[in-house]
Amino acid sequence: MAKDLLIGSHVAMNGPDYYLGSVKEAISYNATTFMFYTGAPQNSYRKPLNELKIEEGRALLKEHGFDENKIVVHAPYIINPANKNRPDLLELTNKTLISELRRTYAFGAKILVLHPGNHLGLGAEEAIQTLVENLDTIFSQDGTDVRIAIETMAGNGSEIGTGCEDAKKILDLCHYPERLGVCLDTCHVHDAGYNVNEVDDLLAEFDRIIGLDRLLVVHVNDSKNIRGAHKDRHENLGYGEIGFEALCKLANHPLLRDVPKILETPYINEKAPYSDEIRMLRDEKFIDGWKDKYLA
Repeated sequence: MAKDLLIGSHVAMNGPDYYLGSVKEAISYNATTFMFYTGAPQNSYRKPLNELKIEEGRALLKEHGFDENKIVVHAPYIINPANKNRPDLLELTNKTLISELRRTYAFGAKILVLHPGNHLGLGAEEAIQTLVENLDTIFSQDGTDVRIAIETMAGNGSEIGTGCEDAKKILDLCHYPERLGVCLDTCHVHDAGYNVNEVDDLLAEFDRIIGLDRLLVVHVNDSKNIRGAHKDRHENLGYGEIGFEALCKLANHPLLRDVPKILETPYINEKAPYSDEIRMLRDEKFIDGWKDKYLA
């Protein structure tokens, strides 16, 4: 039923309330899940866990009936686990990912979304092999049961992981397949050339190549660009090239009932639109001109 929709958004984690504030923000949107970074996404600096009001946040989650297994953490996007041109940076990437897995575990979450990286001229095949080797190293050392969800990418620049086939290779080559899954981003796969408007076909292809049991997260984003543009520019629901109907069908699809759906759509005039977008997805009804109040 729509009222049970497992839907949320990216939320901030800022002082003074930190994780408690993240949970409060998600609740204010009437969300049933959410995604956060354990620190700034632009760097690897992280505050100590004992400063982040984790226990207070977890208590509030429990009070409001959230399932911690469906809370999502996103790894910082500055790291590149697929390129070995700079051994010093690769060592920093691995240390950062081990730390992020342990931090995710400390929050009680079980899913860490990861951009697979860029080949930077070395070629996609070598980059995938490098990524897998690093994942094997990371999983052998982190000591948690947190799963990494490899995010599908738009193919901007030298990004790897632009389709189901790349994701399948990564999952198959890793020696710890039970620790890996996929995060399907609707904007990214649209920009990579997939037809998101044919929701059943998209899910059938994903299931055939990868298996829906490996789908850990869906990022629900409209796209500013035409299909196949390889740009990766998110748009608010119903104002992009994918459109509300397909995104709503995907979010409410019975095959994805237990998969957390996360909005990463843009702020409007520095205001979060997630209450309205979550309500429209839950009600399965688009409200014409819903953005207007944010533009006033």
